[in-house]
Amino acid sequence: MSKTVLGIYDLSEASFSTGACLTLSDGPLELGWRHSGLTSDFIAEAMSLPFAASKTLHANIHHSIGYLSNELIENAVKFRQPGNIIIESCIALDVFMMRVRNEIDTDTSARFQLILAKMLSAEPGELLIQQIEENAASDATGSGLGLLTLLADYDARLAWVFETSGKDRVTLTTTASLALPLSSNG
Repeated sequence: MSKTVLGIYDLSEASFSTGACLTLSDGPLELGWRHSGLTSDFIAEAMSLPFAASKTLHANIHHSIGYLSNELIENAVKFRQPGNIIIESCIALDVFMMRVRNEIDTDTSARFQLILAKMLSAEPGELLIQQIEENAASDATGSGLGLLTLLADYDARLAWVFETSGKDRVTLTTTASLALPLSSNG
């Protein structure tokens, strides 16, 4: 079983023992886009609840957690092989952490690793502007903006672990952390 780690290695080893764990089960209704939105809204609401005393702070944290959650879950739903998606999340000190695990095929794994290598070797803000310009000039359906926005605009920290899990299957574990503002000014 081979293992490749891209991004922040220490983050890929983070513990989620004090957090919540959800499983999006594959079944007769098929996992779809609506599951991404519903699940990310639930996670954002649950994780931002401790900050409800300040409407502004709560809104900022809810938005940031919701955006990050939605991006990671949408990618898992969009590129997965049939099977469950495991989602873990927690808040430790002033950091929101999330881990999403799903299976992808080997071709998707290879393409994604190339994209990530390019993304991690350049400044995210510059790549984001370049991608926006490329999207505006083409008819391509995939935007490629989600992860770049997380890196450039949200200062998210990300790690991806690719582990061969069987014939033409790779388990992809995406872990992200996001510093939370400690005041409504942040």
